[in-house]
Amino acid sequence: MGAAHAIAVVAPRHAVGPAIGGAETLLRALALRLAAAGRKVRLLTTCATDHVSWENVRTPGVVRDGPLEVEHFPVAPRDAARFHEIQREISRGARLPRELEEQWLANGVRSPALCEHLRAGGYDRVLAGPYLFGLTVEVARAVPDRLLLVPCLHDEPFAYTAPIREMFATVRGCLFNSGPEQELAERLYALERRRGRVVGMGIEPFETDPSAFAARRGLEAPFLLYSGRREAGKGTPLLIEYVRTFRERVGRDVRLVLTGSGPVDPAPFVLDLGVVEEQVKREAMAAATVFAHPSCLESLGIVVLESFMARTPALVNAGSEVLRWQCARSGGGLWFRHYPDFEACLERLLADEPLRRRLGAHGRRYVEMEYSWTAVERRLWEALEAL
Repeated sequence: MGAAHAIAVVAPRHAVGPAIGGAETLLRALALRLAAAGRKVRLLTTCATDHVSWENVRTPGVVRDGPLEVEHFPVAPRDAARFHEIQREISRGARLPRELEEQWLANGVRSPALCEHLRAGGYDRVLAGPYLFGLTVEVARAVPDRLLLVPCLHDEPFAYTAPIREMFATVRGCLFNSGPEQELAERLYALERRRGRVVGMGIEPFETDPSAFAARRGLEAPFLLYSGRREAGKGTPLLIEYVRTFRERVGRDVRLVLTGSGPVDPAPFVLDLGVVEEQVKREAMAAATVFAHPSCLESLGIVVLESFMARTPALVNAGSEVLRWQCARSGGGLWFRHYPDFEACLERLLADEPLRRRLGAHGRRYVEMEYSWTAVERRLWEALEAL
């Protein structure tokens, strides 16, 4: 692995307790693996736990997370109303002057104290992400020559703003989660292939009793499971509507189980468990007939890979090139473009148990090969040396 470097990993939130998010989970996982391997590493993050208010909740200073040192820094004051006003304009595809794009970033999550620490902290390498936060852009401007961006990039209006384009042009390199994510960056920013590496995140192997979850909750009907943030950007309202329509059209008692954070409109066929312990989530994945992921905006699809590890096939939104790629590459799932696709795929999966078993077995083998920590760490060490 060559000479040891002092490495800072920067995440908007520390992914423990209430701070749940795919990018934060990924960055914490990489930092933990670096620390466990004996690398000199510290996770730098904010005092916030909520990704909407960004209120300073945690105490500034250093705490331990297993083998990892974690240092919290305060979020700078922000005009949240102004941030959301400009974000709505960007989201609808409006072309804004550079001044407004800078205001959008300035009123998002920022931490000048964290960036000042980075400048003076003596770190040889910095890993930071995801791409669309003011904090990440701020870090890129502070230490561009040392930064390996972990962008978690999606094809969305924010990716086309001038500050984001400049960030990709100036950083030392990028650590991507998947092949389609790297290809997207190359298309959008003319990023040279040599400046990026696909790393991803390791998925811990697990075994659990598929019958335990349903038995405890009295679930007799087959059910779909979704785990993660419940919001329009993740497609959860769409999924609920599709399951409602499927029940009405097909006349089959199929339930939908949800775990994760965010509000959900109540429905008699939805079992909302909220944030659950990891073991409960794994039991739910193993018990589910299908793991459904309706999001178009994914760079890796951690929960899909976890469902594969549970030997449960996935049904994903074809609008996400990454999720479709994961299902096609693994042979572990199907995908839908619109409701007729969804209905046809779900009917097929419900009716064909051998198919479900076959898809689940393919998915498990794929994760064990491509997303074991042994495979991911090898890619990470190579990226740190090459970039």
